[in-house]
Amino acid sequence: MGNAKTWAAVTLAAALIGLTGCTNANKNEGASVATTSGDDKKPITITMFSEDLNSNYENMQSPVGKKITELTGVTLKIDYPVGDPKQKIALMAASGEYPDLIFAKNDSNLIVNAGGFIDLAPLIDKYGPNIKKLYGDYLNRLRWSKDNPAIYFLGTYGVNEKQWEPKDGFMLQHQVVKELNYPKLKNLQDFENAIKTFKEKHPTINGQPTIGLTLIAEDWRIAQSVTNPAVFSTGGSDDGEWYIDDKTQKPVFHYTRPEEKEYFKWLNHMYATGLMDPESFTQKYDQYKAKIASGRVLGLIDSRWQYQEPEQALKQAGKPELTYGIYPIMLNDSLKNRNFQDAGYSAGWGIGISKSAKDPVRIIKFLDWLCSDEAQILNNWGIEGVNYKVENGKRVVTDMDLRNSDPQYGKKTGIGVYGYPFPQYGNGVKDSSGQTYTIKSEQQIMDAYTAPEKDVLSHYNAKMWQDLFPKASEFPVKPWGAAWQINIPSDTEGAVIFQKLEDIVRKRIPEMIIKSPDNFDALWDQFQREMDQAGVHKLEGQFDQLLKQRIELWNNK
Repeated sequence: MGNAKTWAAVTLAAALIGLTGCTNANKNEGASVATTSGDDKKPITITMFSEDLNSNYENMQSPVGKKITELTGVTLKIDYPVGDPKQKIALMAASGEYPDLIFAKNDSNLIVNAGGFIDLAPLIDKYGPNIKKLYGDYLNRLRWSKDNPAIYFLGTYGVNEKQWEPKDGFMLQHQVVKELNYPKLKNLQDFENAIKTFKEKHPTINGQPTIGLTLIAEDWRIAQSVTNPAVFSTGGSDDGEWYIDDKTQKPVFHYTRPEEKEYFKWLNHMYATGLMDPESFTQKYDQYKAKIASGRVLGLIDSRWQYQEPEQALKQAGKPELTYGIYPIMLNDSLKNRNFQDAGYSAGWGIGISKSAKDPVRIIKFLDWLCSDEAQILNNWGIEGVNYKVENGKRVVTDMDLRNSDPQYGKKTGIGVYGYPFPQYGNGVKDSSGQTYTIKSEQQIMDAYTAPEKDVLSHYNAKMWQDLFPKASEFPVKPWGAAWQINIPSDTEGAVIFQKLEDIVRKRIPEMIIKSPDNFDALWDQFQREMDQAGVHKLEGQFDQLLKQRIELWNNK
């Protein structure tokens, strides 16, 4: 790290912690336009860096991966980070040497500032009919800023997605809820009571000590399981490190809110009373998943995608009663959970073509093909005759049991591997035949429920987990999308302040939770002082301007 330029780039690698997705619900129909032909199918290897790991990536050796190569001539060689991805991205920006494609999330600003991305707008105009069709009216949201209208990447997450399932919340095993005769589960006290009562009656499960609640705090995962729930359970929406009031539209760094003191104080109490796993702040993700798969963890606080794999393993082992229901637990009964608040389409990050790419035309044609009906159906449904069949002009999945139960299904088949972070239609969007691009539907979700799951839901007078949560119609659509996708320019004081605050949060929050309750108030006050000294209010001022610019860019036609 002796190179001063490199070190400067690394220290500027400040980014908002990126958390769950985005939703909305317009239909986007019409036929795709084919772009691959002739020379477009010559063999080519396209290199790519992805900030997010994909445990199902199969080096294009699955049936779907091989089919993509057969249809396009493209072999993707994807590099995933080892260690901190920000450091890798900063080094790329400092060296000026890039792979062909880059998915860098909120660290994209480092590469934009270094001139590492090319403007995709002219390429889309000339070679991107399917890209234009997929994004539709949201294409304008891909533009970098009001002052710089370039399109540097194609936004990830499903366009026009309908949300049918809660993305995050508080989870309890079905066996717990059943044994306690389906208790009221609305606030933190209800959640704690359920864990405590069951754990006292069942100190061991399958011969191992019962764990009341476990969290995962490894690296960035601390946001999903430890810090984000402090916002969600106190009435905030999913805006990453920000709480934004609907009416004032003023952003505050959410840890400064007094309501969240009460949430973290409750976690401190759970730890002190032995209801929380003492390894919550030291365990690795693999250990976390292994504990869940053992069936001895009663409760979780997390995003659903983080525990899907061990939950599938439990189903496969014939133990569906040890899997989880998801509940809109709040600090108190007066607050409303905003899991389903509509953010419209947030296009704050995605896959871009770098200036190092030797054949950007061929690459944009490949990205355009990924947006086509052919590619979207292949990636979601699989291969006709293997994963689905066509009856009376309609696609019918033939391996649904495997899809629902096999944790390795994606890796073995390639289905879904080339969805996120590539461009994709969201759940519920229909193709020209009137069928949805993805196999997900409300009926498909309900059909996949296990018997214990259906039993629990019926006792709460619900058909789906979404029925337990406030509806999207109860909240305004967020005109800024998701604030966690708003880039803080890396060459500003705010980026440096943000990095300092992130370091403080990751150090102090776990410390407050595991120390004696007698010390909590003093540690909280110290935490607030440290954030204040680091410049939290100066950062809020800068982010307020960025938020205003986003709202103006997206809402003034």
